[in-house]
Amino acid sequence: MLMKSPDLTEWIQRYFQEYLVRQRNVSPATVAAYRDTFRLLLQYWRQQRRRALATLSLESLTPDTVLSFLNHLEESRGNTIRTRNARLAALRSFVHYLTDWLGPELPAATRRILILPFKRQVKPTVGFLTRPEIEALLAAIEDTWTGRRDHLLLLLLYNTGARISELLALRVQDVLGPQAKQVELQGKGRKRRTLPLWRQTQRLLRQWIRDNRLTPSMPLLPNRYGEPLTRFGAFRQIKKLVQRASAKQPTLSRRPISPHLFGHACAMRLLEAGITPEVIALWLGHESFNTTHQYVEANLAMKQQALEKIVPPRTKAQRFRPDDKLLRFLESL
Repeated sequence: MLMKSPDLTEWIQRYFQEYLVRQRNVSPATVAAYRDTFRLLLQYWRQQRRRALATLSLESLTPDTVLSFLNHLEESRGNTIRTRNARLAALRSFVHYLTDWLGPELPAATRRILILPFKRQVKPTVGFLTRPEIEALLAAIEDTWTGRRDHLLLLLLYNTGARISELLALRVQDVLGPQAKQVELQGKGRKRRTLPLWRQTQRLLRQWIRDNRLTPSMPLLPNRYGEPLTRFGAFRQIKKLVQRASAKQPTLSRRPISPHLFGHACAMRLLEAGITPEVIALWLGHESFNTTHQYVEANLAMKQQALEKIVPPRTKAQRFRPDDKLLRFLESL
């Protein structure tokens, strides 16, 4: 039977081992994201309180301490509001778990964490790479082993619109058929989807697998040591390409370039080709149509085309003239 211990560190271990992994069977990506939240929180507490983490009890977890931690993330670490809200979501999930197990024995202050609101934020406009920018990046790749791998990575990002983590997790066996016409991806929540590939991508895949004598269980995009390329390694390679390509395509140097922008570019090309947002959502592996709707909002050219089809009303604007002293005052402000 699970003992109701006041030790905070013991409850955190149970939350991960018993609840997230064994009961919920959440994805490794979710476990890693929640792990990082608690790692940052415990490091922050150790610096602030200068006491051993083993001495922390459930009473230590209060709305004030959580808010102080969240403010630290924004002010000292430079985290965005989105990241802040993700950390709060992880902590609220933990408190829900404690509430289910402890009920009224859970300290009231800890339970009040559940009413902490998420911070509202202005949603940024979805950014994406233009076709000339993508062509400039591909043209900047050198004809080396690393360059051929990076060429394949960028082409897969643009072709599939996949998340960088989805591509880096690919094994050779995920490339379907002898002609490599399709690739099977595993997205969030362990959901798998199969996407078709351009003939150019198919040729590069077949040549890459053949030249490197890759077996089905091997990583499709390895590093020099045969291990899967890491996110850090992928970002570093893209950063180098951006610096090299900016000489011929200056727009690349005006904003941060990340793998996400390739996925956004894929979505925009599909949208411009007349593909419905519902199909684009399935293509990108979005759980919610609202996520895909952002691409519709970002396409100013399509909005302009829609506006040109609307005939404006033929009316003459008349200036409002308030006939009340207070209204005239407010109008003058």
